Amino acid sequence: MSGHGEHAASTPAARTRPVRAWIDLVSPSHPFFFAALAKRLDGVAVATTVREKTETVSLAREVGFTHRVVGRDFDNSLVRKVGIPLRTAQLAIEAPDCDVSLSSRNAMCVLASKVRGIPSIHFTDNDITAHIDGLWVEELYNRFEAAATHNVVPRAFATEELTRWGADADSIHTYDGYKEDVYVANFEPDSTFPDQLPFASGEYIVVRPEALTAAYVDADSIVPDLLAAATERDIGVVYLPRGRGDETHAHDYPESAVYVPDGAVNGLQLAWHARCVLTGSGTMSREAACMEKPAVSFFPNTLLSVDQELVADGRIFHSRDPVKIIEHIAALDESDVAPDRERARAVRDEVVELTGELIRLCGER
Repeated sequence: MSGHGEHAASTPAARTRPVRAWIDLVSPSHPFFFAALAKRLDGVAVATTVREKTETVSLAREVGFTHRVVGRDFDNSLVRKVGIPLRTAQLAIEAPDCDVSLSSRNAMCVLASKVRGIPSIHFTDNDITAHIDGLWVEELYNRFEAAATHNVVPRAFATEELTRWGADADSIHTYDGYKEDVYVANFEPDSTFPDQLPFASGEYIVVRPEALTAAYVDADSIVPDLLAAATERDIGVVYLPRGRGDETHAHDYPESAVYVPDGAVNGLQLAWHARCVLTGSGTMSREAACMEKPAVSFFPNTLLSVDQELVADGRIFHSRDPVKIIEHIAALDESDVAPDRERARAVRDEVVELTGELIRLCGER
């Protein structure tokens, strides 16, 4: 996949060949984000590696990346700790020849780039980087992420969460928006999408549970109470379990009330056509907020700075009370649920320009 677009000035004009960028995709949101960037970076040839994690590989294929699968994620937390250094070693050996690497929340790519002598551009919005004090594996991972040649973060990001792990302040670059803006801006709605859902009214909400197996989550799920409250009000639910036991929450409901898709489904299409998006993590609520759709976060711990800003601006409603959440949704009117992407497009253009300039700098090294 090669990038083409209106930002030709952001890449070197005098080169006899395109800049070679290696993109490493490790989570399901990454294919959308990096495809939106790559399509608008002129003079950049892209080679892509992908980690097997939930639907990341299939989504990379869907957005058009020609890729090679390297390594995988593991459900078992102990095995996962071994899998990270193993995949880092694989990347150091198997990474494509390139002038610069691009990754997001991905110490594996940053470290492999250092081993290969490749400058790295790292995107993150996670400024809560020490979930368990004294956990050396996590602390090491944070240090490797911060060691990127360039770190690109939202303006709301607390940059001391990079510098305290060793990042040079001059390596940190900010933009006015959120990473989800970048790919929301490129999204094309499909008016026929709701036809595949089993709701007679065509209206529904989306529910994604908490990541209860993650180190940063310490709580019981409120999803059972959310589903009960929604069905009591005849609100259709598209439920997206994470596949680690939370799929059982939907077992007591008919498909016409709580629908669990069979396989991967396009989350942006879901959000665009939904009445509201509810999630126990951050990404899906930010995606909805970036397309000006109602969004609810029921994340059980301290919110990232980006989420705190969206809550303060009234673009995300945060609560752990299922009754208050459903009452909030019931009070939404048609003007509340009408989507818009004008602001997201402005953010995308800013990030594309910044990334192109950083790629140019790396290519000149």
